Amino acid sequence: MLHVVAALIWRDGKFLICQRPKDKKRALNWEFVGGKVEKGETKEQALVRECKEELDITVKVNDVFCQVTHEYPDVTVNLTLFNAEILDGEPRMLEHNDMKWITPAEVDNYEFCPADVEILKKIKKTFC
Repeated sequence: MLHVVAALIWRDGKFLICQRPKDKKRALNWEFVGGKVEKGETKEQALVRECKEELDITVKVNDVFCQVTHEYPDVTVNLTLFNAEILDGEPRMLEHNDMKWITPAEVDNYEFCPADVEILKKIKKTFC
């Protein structure tokens, strides 16, 4: 099982989503910023590293918003989504194809990675 972490970052009633690159699995699907937990890292450390690598931002990792396990044909992922806030920097795309700030009501306008579907339902239920 692959352990991955992601950040739910809010600004002015909208949260940040990123579009996966064309050359990666689940290409051009939308997702939350984050990635794999490396050996020797805590989930929080992994999330701080991934946000810096992918968006050049420093984040404060807060509490867990939710956790899901999803089976893809090629891998099973255990995804932990943390509430997070930007401490330093303005998000800029270093790896993604695109990024957007969206409201919970706009979720259905985007094609997300399948692992995020249950998370998005909870976001809509909680914030709409």
